[in-house]
Amino acid sequence: MDKKIKAGIIGATGYAGQEVARLLYTHPSAEVIWYGSRSYVDQSYGKVYGNMASFADEPCRDDDIAALAGEADVIFTATPQGYLAGVLNEEILSKCKVIDLSADYRLKDVSVYEKWYKIEHKSPELIKEAVYGLCEINREDVKKARLVANPGCFTTCSIMSLYPLVKDHLIDPDTIIIDAKSGTSGAGRGAKVDNLYCEVNESIKAYGVATHRHTPEIEEQLGYAFHAGDEAVMAIPGGQPICINFTPHLVPMNRGILATCYAKLNEGVTSGQITAAYEKYYGNEPFVRFLGEGACPQTRWVEGSNLLDIGFVVDPRTGRIIVMGALDNMVKGAAGQAVQNMNLMFGLPETEGLLFPPVFP
Repeated sequence: MDKKIKAGIIGATGYAGQEVARLLYTHPSAEVIWYGSRSYVDQSYGKVYGNMASFADEPCRDDDIAALAGEADVIFTATPQGYLAGVLNEEILSKCKVIDLSADYRLKDVSVYEKWYKIEHKSPELIKEAVYGLCEINREDVKKARLVANPGCFTTCSIMSLYPLVKDHLIDPDTIIIDAKSGTSGAGRGAKVDNLYCEVNESIKAYGVATHRHTPEIEEQLGYAFHAGDEAVMAIPGGQPICINFTPHLVPMNRGILATCYAKLNEGVTSGQITAAYEKYYGNEPFVRFLGEGACPQTRWVEGSNLLDIGFVVDPRTGRIIVMGALDNMVKGAAGQAVQNMNLMFGLPETEGLLFPPVFP
């Protein structure tokens, strides 16, 4: 690409926004022209985030997305739920593409969004157009999109870990239980007592038990996989979701998601069929490493990368499968996936700017 993609970031001083900025700095076909932040207007971005000093010392600008749309080719919004839905309109989308890292356009049924997020959706007319930005599953739709709903970290790890099993009807989807652990960066940069060092260190805790807002997103997307081909079901907003148990936990590390997923295998399903399903869907995917039967992924082997590692174990005693997925919640679970979506939307190689190995230790 001769001309670089001009990118703006609204919410550039949150963790996910900063990660977008860091990844775009070395991207050969893109440049950041607007570091949007309501809290740090006119302050040097490199002083807000010391890791970006001398790389990005431009002053932060405000969150005027309408003005930004006149300057940018793509806008990344790493903002709280409800922000983008309250300001996005046809005029903005006619000028530039938008990749939203919040949940505002992930759920197709607006009533489900309002129930779980406890806020009114201000632009429901745009929900139908939004493409759920899970590249490995919706690649062709992402390529044509103006508005991409970038999936969350828990959802990306959970959906992709289970997708081949659900898609090929190898498990009973209503028996799915997901036990997931996240590093503290997933809670954002805002000051909260529950996230203080003394509150988090040397401890692990469950939260959002039976109420976590990512639950309907996982259910909806796995429902699409399970009912694919059923036109009547797929025509319903939100499709026909399955019902799962999802329990997240907070662990004292900076980055990482580990999702351990349990489900009842259908009668007669073999380990060979399971392996074949994962290889069919992910064998050629550059950012998915299928580790095979008996492998237990670890967050340390994906940290700082756009990779997702998947392994599984079959328990013949219970007739269940245990699938494990690990990713970096800030990269493949947020900013890296957003850049991967940008690459697809602008006709670039999907891996551009993202082919780097994890960091260790």
